[in-house]
Amino acid sequence: MEINKLIETITQEVLRELGENNAARFAGAGGSKEILPNGVDINNLAKTVDHTVLKPETTRKTIEKFCKEAAEWGFASVCVNPTHVKLAAGLLKGTDVKVCTVIGFPLGANTTFVKAAETRDAIANGAQEVDMVINIGALKDGDYDLISKDIKAVVDAAGGQALVKVIIETCLLTDEEKMKVCLLAKNAGADFVKTSTGMSTGGATVEDIALMRKTVGPQMGVKASTGVNDREIALNLIRAGATRLGTSKGMLIQTGKKPEESSCVNCGNCKQGCPTGNAHLVKDNY
Repeated sequence: MEINKLIETITQEVLRELGENNAARFAGAGGSKEILPNGVDINNLAKTVDHTVLKPETTRKTIEKFCKEAAEWGFASVCVNPTHVKLAAGLLKGTDVKVCTVIGFPLGANTTFVKAAETRDAIANGAQEVDMVINIGALKDGDYDLISKDIKAVVDAAGGQALVKVIIETCLLTDEEKMKVCLLAKNAGADFVKTSTGMSTGGATVEDIALMRKTVGPQMGVKASTGVNDREIALNLIRAGATRLGTSKGMLIQTGKKPEESSCVNCGNCKQGCPTGNAHLVKDNY
């Protein structure tokens, strides 16, 4: 099928599914007996969480905290910047928690050579999953050959030793661009498509996740990232088709607590103390 016709068909299907008559499909509260799509266990949402800590001011102590939490809660991975991969790998050795890192982050404007080199270096340091950022400008230019080669280079560099997730930065794209790049990622052999870096103008939405899921089909992973702050949001994204969640709020998602009910909400704003007054913290404890 011609790609423009395919995109039009997918768009119409997603819009129809997201229409008012089907809104309840994504908006329900979801009791413990609810069966979620794509094999996600509603009673163990922790297994969908990439416990994420990518701020530039992140310290060794913060990495230790996140790795400890991930091991205790059984998260899928800890997602860290490349400089922290070796530390995280050592801390998580002997657990089921994977080490995830980011490639070409956050702008995606590195050359293909650099992204492939970053990937090989990350794997050598212990990374088991890599989240790469596409060249967004190239996508806007319609340079699909560059996008394909960029993704394929990272997939080849991973060599089956690490899962590859492709960050498409949905907030900057049209629906047509989202679908095109999802198809390019799928054809290049990536394992996941992912919404956001968390460093741009927006994050994951139900509409984008549904569009991405419809585009890539049932077998490929879809990761919702940025703005996944509580269990209700997480469930709505999973109902729309997400199989992985990029967030620092995994404990809230698993327990169903709201931020104000938690002793620490992982807001990351603590300097000399907790800004919410919910926890007794000092600088660098976050």
